[in-house]
Amino acid sequence: MLYLCLAPEQFTCDKEKIFWTLAFFKDGRAAKWSENLFRQEADTSIFPIQSWTDFEQQFQSQFFPVNAEADAINTLEGSSYYQGNRMVDDYLDSFLILASDAGYTDPRTLVVKFCRGLKLNVQSQIATMPFGRPADTDLEAWYAAARRIDQARLENKAFQSMLQSTIVTPACPTLARPTPFSVLRSPPAAPPSVLPRPPPPPPAPSGGVPMDVDAVQKTRSLPPQGCYRCGEANHLVKDCPHHLDIQRLTTEQREELIEDLMALKDAVEEEEVCSAPEEGFV
Repeated sequence: MLYLCLAPEQFTCDKEKIFWTLAFFKDGRAAKWSENLFRQEADTSIFPIQSWTDFEQQFQSQFFPVNAEADAINTLEGSSYYQGNRMVDDYLDSFLILASDAGYTDPRTLVVKFCRGLKLNVQSQIATMPFGRPADTDLEAWYAAARRIDQARLENKAFQSMLQSTIVTPACPTLARPTPFSVLRSPPAAPPSVLPRPPPPPPAPSGGVPMDVDAVQKTRSLPPQGCYRCGEANHLVKDCPHHLDIQRLTTEQREELIEDLMALKDAVEEEEVCSAPEEGFV
């Protein structure tokens, strides 16, 4: 209506005004209503609305509430008009429109409705004001008090945000983390099959020990290619007929024979243990 009044020279007839207005009906029920009008024109070759007055009347019947006063009263009796997350100014604008449509004129009734829709913290601050609390019939004082409290809340929120951005938290020195205590454990013993073998005995010095020197001197006194056991020259020690004659053996030879026999005994016992079947197996 505002554009039509400011630029009347752009429209020569009511049909141009109607078509220009219908160009904005693009979504929802408005778009469906516009499509229906042009479908009727396609079927009958006559546009169903001929004058701007008829267009206004049909527009109001399609989109205006049947009873605006009843709708506003029902809204104020419910909770859909409450402030919620809106600013007090936005809430007040919508409340004033509802109060006007509902036809409420009693100040006490309007204060009750307005106070009921406010946020709980705003209600409490106004109701518990030690000085200057608005009267229950002073509607404008309640509007002004709600605006002041909401403005103070916004200013405090901005101040807290600025304060947090300017405070620099000192950096805490990085402390070295102590090494966690660990229990020293001895390495597990290796199984018998992988035990390391004892190192071989070190080689005898070139000079020999006193006992070896005596043995060398005694062997040197024997005739060459002779028997080291009995001293005869016609055979070797492996073919000596007196190898079991204890009386012919020297003390050293007897000790050597005893050591050989003990070593042979140990070897035989170890072989018997290894060859015996394990318990539980056939």
